[in-house]
Amino acid sequence: MAKRVLITGAAGFLGSHLCDRFIAEGYDVLAMDNLITGDLRNIEHLFPLKNFTFYNHDVSNYVYVPGELDYILHFASPASPIDYLKIPIQTLKVGSLGTHNLLGLAKAKSARILVASTSEVYGDPEMHPQKESYWGHVNPIGPRGVYDEAKRFQEAITMAYHRFHGLETRIVRIFNTYGPRMRLNDGRVLPAFIGQALRGEDFTVFGDGSQTRSFCYVDDLVEGIYRLLLSDYAEPVNIGNPDEITIREFADEIIELTGAKTKVDYKDLPHDDPKKRRPDITLARKLLNWEPKVSRNKGLKITLDYFKSLDREDLYKKDHKLFDKYIKR
Repeated sequence: MAKRVLITGAAGFLGSHLCDRFIAEGYDVLAMDNLITGDLRNIEHLFPLKNFTFYNHDVSNYVYVPGELDYILHFASPASPIDYLKIPIQTLKVGSLGTHNLLGLAKAKSARILVASTSEVYGDPEMHPQKESYWGHVNPIGPRGVYDEAKRFQEAITMAYHRFHGLETRIVRIFNTYGPRMRLNDGRVLPAFIGQALRGEDFTVFGDGSQTRSFCYVDDLVEGIYRLLLSDYAEPVNIGNPDEITIREFADEIIELTGAKTKVDYKDLPHDDPKKRRPDITLARKLLNWEPKVSRNKGLKITLDYFKSLDREDLYKKDHKLFDKYIKR
C-alpha cells in the first residue's frame, strides 16, 4: 500500500515541486493550500491522477484529513517581501497557529513532520557563512520580523513537540532557491531581474549591490528535503547552494544571459536586509550525502525559458506599492 503524505502550501513554488517529487516516488499525495499566494496552475497537471487529492484549506484553522498519514511537509507560508508586507498577520498565523495545528495532526496520526524554515532565522548575520549552530541577528519588531519571527517560533514549537511528545520532526532551513513556477513579480531578486530584462526595464539594485546571496536550483533543494525527511535527524539542517555572489555581479549575469540592453538603477537598501547570505552545508554533506549539482548557469537558462513562456499578463503584473513603501521607510 502506498504511503500517504500531506504537503501544505502545495500550490506554491516549492510545494508544487515537492508534490511532483512525491508523486514520482509513488506516494499518495494530499495537497493543501488556501491559495492566498499559491497558484493552481502549478499543480493542475496532477489533478487527473488517482494518487493526488487537493484540499483548499487554511492551515491556520483546524486541519482534518481522513485516514492514515505517514508524513507531513509544512510549506504553507508567504515567503517574499511583497507577500509578508501585504499580509503580515496571516504570515504570523501560519507560522504559529498553522504549525501548531499540523504538529497536532502529526501527533494524532503518528506521522513524521518536516517543517520548512528559512535562512531568514539568521537575520542580518554576524556569522559568515551561516552554520546551524548560529542563533541569528534578527530585529523582532522590524518589517521583516513578521516572517523571521514566525519561522523562529515555528522551529521552537517543532522542537518542543519533538522533546515533550517524542514526535518525529525534521526542520529544513532553506536558502535562496529558484526555478520554474516562481512568481515573476514577487519582489525576490532573481525573478525581479529576469522580469525587468524581459520587459526592457532598468534593473533595480538595492544598496550598492555588494550584498551577497547564494542561489540553489529547485531540483537540488527538493532532493535535499527528500533526504532529510527520510533521515533520523531532528534538528535544523541548512539546504542551499554555497556558491556566493554579489547582487551587482548577479545583475551582470542576468544581463549577459538575457542580452538585455539596460542599466542599473540603485535604490536605498531595505530595512534589516541581510548583507550576507551563504549556507554552511557541512552538516547536509555529512548527514545526507547531499550537495547541489545544478550549476547556476544551467539553472538560470531553464528558469529564463520558463519565464519566457508566461502570458504577457503575468509578465506585466506588478504589486510593488507596499514594497516601495518599505524601501523608503
